[in-house]
Amino acid sequence: MKPILFVIATTLSFLHIVAQKITISGFVKDKASQEALIGASVIDAHTKTGIFTNLYGFYSLTIAKSDTIELLFTYQGYHIQAKKVVSQENAHIDVLLESITTTLGEVVVTAEKNDQNIQRAQMGVIDVPITAIKNLPAIIGERDIFKIVQLLPGVQGGNEGTAGFHVRGGNQDQNLVQLDEATVYNPYHLFGLFSTFNVNAINNVQLIKGGFPAEYGGRLSSILNITMKEGNKTKYQLEGGIGLLSCNLTFQGPIQKNKSSFIVSARNSHINLLLKPFIPKNTLSLCLIYCCWCYLKV
Repeated sequence: MKPILFVIATTLSFLHIVAQKITISGFVKDKASQEALIGASVIDAHTKTGIFTNLYGFYSLTIAKSDTIELLFTYQGYHIQAKKVVSQENAHIDVLLESITTTLGEVVVTAEKNDQNIQRAQMGVIDVPITAIKNLPAIIGERDIFKIVQLLPGVQGGNEGTAGFHVRGGNQDQNLVQLDEATVYNPYHLFGLFSTFNVNAINNVQLIKGGFPAEYGGRLSSILNITMKEGNKTKYQLEGGIGLLSCNLTFQGPIQKNKSSFIVSARNSHINLLLKPFIPKNTLSLCLIYCCWCYLKV
């Protein structure tokens, strides 16, 4: 009889503890473009615990019930936004953060060490913001993601002038390249000189140099996660550029404002235009076929 009473008492205590907590979830997006903000912080102002948004800008935070719950939403380059929750049940809250347009002075951030805020320890992860990629000097007029990755610590370029990269001594074929969680087996163009990705159509780039989870099986050296933009949901936007070797154009805008969007991105090389005046038409075709055959044979 006593063991049965003990099990009942333990079950009731567990149910009571679970009933004292609620889950708040939602999406964190850019106010101007409705793009998902990856890695935005969602912090409970009372307990100082929080969580980061995932690749889709989604967060889910389980906290203890209270009369008033205050959540702080922060992201680098955006204004901090506070939300008060008075609901005693699970709630869904979407937040739109506004970017900072003014230039700030020096900011010194200090904080006390709190191990409770650390939910997952993952070393060797580098996030490459697209804004930083666009601000770096272009190579022959081309802003190539792989050329930027070669400048990161622990990463070395492959053959001179090519887009291949080696991480911590690994081979080039040991790097896993993913585009929106889909594996890209040949992420190079023009015999490895350029990558296949258009910078204007990319939202986020993340490089994992070591200690990656078991879900990324089949590679030994590194993981390169690339996330594409979903398209501007508030206004139409046209962006492009002309370089020495190629030109690109990206057009995005809303299909139904604040609900759905589209994005079209294209890139074309000038090499055929540069070689056409010097090589007859038939000879150019034969040369291209021969070069492709030699490349595949190697």
